[in-house]
Amino acid sequence: MTRPVCVLVGPPGAGKSTVGQAVAAALGVPFRDTDTDISTAAGKPISEIFVDEGEEHFRALERAAVATALSSFDGVLALGGGAILADETRAALAGHTVIYLSVELTDAVRRVGLGGGRPLLSVNPRATLKYLLDQRRPLYEQVARNTVVTDGRTPAEVADEVRGLL
Repeated sequence: MTRPVCVLVGPPGAGKSTVGQAVAAALGVPFRDTDTDISTAAGKPISEIFVDEGEEHFRALERAAVATALSSFDGVLALGGGAILADETRAALAGHTVIYLSVELTDAVRRVGLGGGRPLLSVNPRATLKYLLDQRRPLYEQVARNTVVTDGRTPAEVADEVRGLL
């Protein structure tokens, strides 16, 4: 059975894509981001999926994209920030090497800005991001084998720590 080398989870601004690409390059394996898979399959950005079809439709696409990647991809996999909200996704992550990239509000705001094409951050972005961080943290911790703190660190430093955990 094919399975990812590791799965990166965490909120917006944690560095899942940047760190994931660095880890994959260092290990000589491919990198994949389920948000990119969803955008490619839908033929439009995630922000447009939210506007055109709604969050529920996006979450259905996300569950399918994660399930496919978990069973067919053998590199470093990054999940969208909200992927862990689905019970079936959390169950599917059991047995995988899941690493939670944690980030606190100050660094997350600095990294993602306040909005910037992220549909869930379009209204009162700072308060919404704080809510998302607080709401999702227990779910990230539930699925993760390890947690890597990203605050105040470079992507290279975080990638080195992730590699050391594998």
